[in-house]
Amino acid sequence: MRYRIRLAYKGTNYHGWQKQHNALGVQSVLDEKLSLLLHQSIETLGCGRTDTGVHAQMYYAHFDSENTIDCNKLIFKLNQTLPSDIAIQEIVPTHNNFNARFDAEWREYEYWIITEPNPFLHDFAWYQYGYLDIGSMNNAAKILLGKNDFECFSKVHTQVNNFICDVMLARWQHKNDKLVFTIRANRFLRNMVRAIVGTLLQVGRGKLNENDVRKILDSKNRCEAGQSVPAKGLHLTDVFYSNN
Repeated sequence: MRYRIRLAYKGTNYHGWQKQHNALGVQSVLDEKLSLLLHQSIETLGCGRTDTGVHAQMYYAHFDSENTIDCNKLIFKLNQTLPSDIAIQEIVPTHNNFNARFDAEWREYEYWIITEPNPFLHDFAWYQYGYLDIGSMNNAAKILLGKNDFECFSKVHTQVNNFICDVMLARWQHKNDKLVFTIRANRFLRNMVRAIVGTLLQVGRGKLNENDVRKILDSKNRCEAGQSVPAKGLHLTDVFYSNN
């Protein structure tokens, strides 16, 4: 039987979600604990990769089990045995064709910036000194909307068939003591959000304008875009399934 699992994790101590031979991923830790508790070999499949150090406030995966599971009991036991930076929020049975990765219709990320040092947000946000023109950054962000080739914002030498992404939302907002960039798309390329944020910050500082961003997008050249911002400010915040 197939089960869908919803979890959250602080990415500081992990090399992203994916299981790796030479580094610790969240998937490795979760699979180990699930296998131990269910007395069988469990391999989860997640809704996507996250880069090293990136956080997930909402993450989905699925796994198959030979036995019927008491989901509430398993949630409790997992949260007792997992490290405190991984939290299981929901486990539910789902149809056998459900795929946490390929059935996701869109994903949403936030990037957090603080303009005053804050020790309570140190692991979750990037501190930036000085004035940022939010209006200009939002005008430039509108250029990203719709279906575009985002090769200029992608990590080079990645194994993808194409660089087309459909961006449905891209905006900056003040949220309490944070400046938050929210972006939603049907798919994301490796390093894409962090490169976009780095480029838009250049707009906010007056070093680039909207036309520059359009030219960067059209160039399909990673060297034309801004530097990637640190991973610690990036959060996967939502994943949408219309039929799960």
